[in-house]
Amino acid sequence: MTLSISRDDIRSGTLKTKAEPPVSDQEMEQAVRTLLLGLGEDPDREGLIDTPKRVVKALKFLTSGYHQSLGDLLNGAVFHENTNEMVLVRDIDLFSSCEHHILPILGRAHVAYIPNGKVIGLSKIARICEMYARRLQVQERLTAQIADALEGLLKPQGVAVVVEASHMCMVMRGVQKPGSWTTTSAMRGVFAADPKTRQEFMSLIRHSPSFH
Repeated sequence: MTLSISRDDIRSGTLKTKAEPPVSDQEMEQAVRTLLLGLGEDPDREGLIDTPKRVVKALKFLTSGYHQSLGDLLNGAVFHENTNEMVLVRDIDLFSSCEHHILPILGRAHVAYIPNGKVIGLSKIARICEMYARRLQVQERLTAQIADALEGLLKPQGVAVVVEASHMCMVMRGVQKPGSWTTTSAMRGVFAADPKTRQEFMSLIRHSPSFH
């Protein structure tokens, strides 16, 4: 059984949520025990005896975005407002998991939109990022999903999303390059069509905000 999400689901602001998993927690825990045995460990020793249960609980939390919908997340926090100036929420912390190795992706997102009669509660932008991050992901898809969700919900003049992240599959294994960052962007509407608008967004996310 697989999760079914189409681009139309995202654009319309609705998601098909995952059905009940085809395996039980106990079966998942047994799979973790098998992995521990394959690594040469003793899953019955004191330090590991509860590890399968903890791993399953952690994985379910880290992929909890599969069980959320945009409708439930928003809870009516879309408002009519006559404004057409850029709204930007920057430096949104992101914690995701690489779908190729199930290792952490650590980073931040910068999200902007230009309203077209509707605005969204600012905290909801961060929650949209979190919902899509808490799935097995590739950064390119995550960036596009955030942009498409806002575009579908608000029908704004434009949406811009930049995600900057470090992938532990590159840092801890493989090429082993600590300090490397991957940047992805998704531009919709006027951000794609108007270089000046896009440049304004890019200059704002490069500027470090000051609270003094």
